[in-house]
Amino acid sequence: MNSTLSSEELMSRIAKGDDDAFEILVNRHQASILNLIYRFIGDRTQAKDLAQEVFLRVWQATKSYKPKAKFTTWIYQITTNLCLNELKSARRRKWVPFYHSDGDSENAIEKTFPDGSPTAEDLLLARERSCQISEALRSLPANQRMALVLKKYDDLSYREIAKILNCSIPAVESLIVRAKRTLQKKLTIDKK
Repeated sequence: MNSTLSSEELMSRIAKGDDDAFEILVNRHQASILNLIYRFIGDRTQAKDLAQEVFLRVWQATKSYKPKAKFTTWIYQITTNLCLNELKSARRRKWVPFYHSDGDSENAIEKTFPDGSPTAEDLLLARERSCQISEALRSLPANQRMALVLKKYDDLSYREIAKILNCSIPAVESLIVRAKRTLQKKLTIDKK
């Protein structure tokens, strides 16, 4: 099967019973969905479980799917709703630092130093700053945190984020501005 088909076309083929199309769709979107969930939830095992749930819901929706927006907007909306529901039900307050992409703090910290050879003091300061950032992010309301993650990591437009979060573009702008202000205040206070 041609893997250059659009995700919308793949959904149409899945609705007709094409299992290969579903495999292509999962392979195409799995990494971004897993990363989004992991950045929001902060637990790798939980992120994998929720990613499976996202694709289960995609599979279940194939017959009723109507491409009213980009496929990525639709699947991110499913993902966001699952993340927010998980946060509510589990009362999670765990968070990983904003620059972690693979959960490996040593490598993530080393990547922040251009010459690749941070001193022990640099590593200690970076770890301390990482903890401060994590604490500040943990304090954000869930909708602000999700808007910030979608903007920072997935580089989505305000319009796309608004569709995903089911709110207006000005509301998204407000969420991100408030999140940044809160982070700035908390991080400035922590520096003192």
